[in-house]
Amino acid sequence: MPENNELGLRQIRRALISVSDKTGIVDFARQLQWFGVEIISTGGTAGTLREEGIKVRDVSELTGFPELMNGRVKTLHPKIHGALLGLRDNPEHLAAMQEHEIEPIDMVVINLYPFEETIAKPNFTYADAIENIDIGGVTLIRAAAKNHERVTLVCDPSDYHAVLEELRNGGISGKTRTKLAIKGFAATAHYDTAIHGYLKKQAESWLSHA
Repeated sequence: MPENNELGLRQIRRALISVSDKTGIVDFARQLQWFGVEIISTGGTAGTLREEGIKVRDVSELTGFPELMNGRVKTLHPKIHGALLGLRDNPEHLAAMQEHEIEPIDMVVINLYPFEETIAKPNFTYADAIENIDIGGVTLIRAAAKNHERVTLVCDPSDYHAVLEELRNGGISGKTRTKLAIKGFAATAHYDTAIHGYLKKQAESWLSHA
């Protein structure tokens, strides 16, 4: 079914899935696959989906570049962010995508490293906290949310069911994409606030003992 611009519906042909909280992700990905969606994924998420028989394309295959530094660098690549930020109705953007073999990504399914959960543990270290500061995930959320007229962001497992219901009705509506984008910016704001609060407290502690 083609996109229905009057209703603001967008079909999903390709989705990038990279989640720390894997609640419901297997069933969600299986349903996406049933709708004919190509699934791109990273590291542990890709492994989880493959174990359940879901066909997955590795991000490294898409970018032509391996994951580096224990997964610290994997989605920060023009073939990912060009695929999310490109304006599909802009001839210049389309020409750049064609020239650089950038395939559009229509959906990002993402949640972030568990920073707050980590610093809530009784015996966590400063190194543990720093390692659980997500970089690529925040960037993916912001890119998908910025281009929400064309891209659907799903950063909360509680939204999986509603998104699938819309797909059954022909595509993701503009209203839903906007609501999900707002939710994404709220998530990154909360995440950065938590990191800021923790680091500020640590710095004050160090200074008080200097």
